Amino acid sequence: MSDEKDTIEVEVDDDFVIEDPDEVPPAPVETAKTNLSKRRTIDNLLEERRLQRQLADYDFDF
Repeated sequence: MSDEKDTIEVEVDDDFVIEDPDEVPPAPVETAKTNLSKRRTIDNLLEERRLQRQLADYDFDF
């Protein structure tokens, strides 16, 4: 057998370079806690708007 068939050429793609994890700055990750906090804030604002509409529709007789 020939040595030419046994050798395999590997093409290097520079787009996929594995870097040392210590050198890579951590990507900002939004945690579930902040997402929940934002959702609660939105829910509270919507509830307040709903209650304000109900108060505006209610006929006050003082």
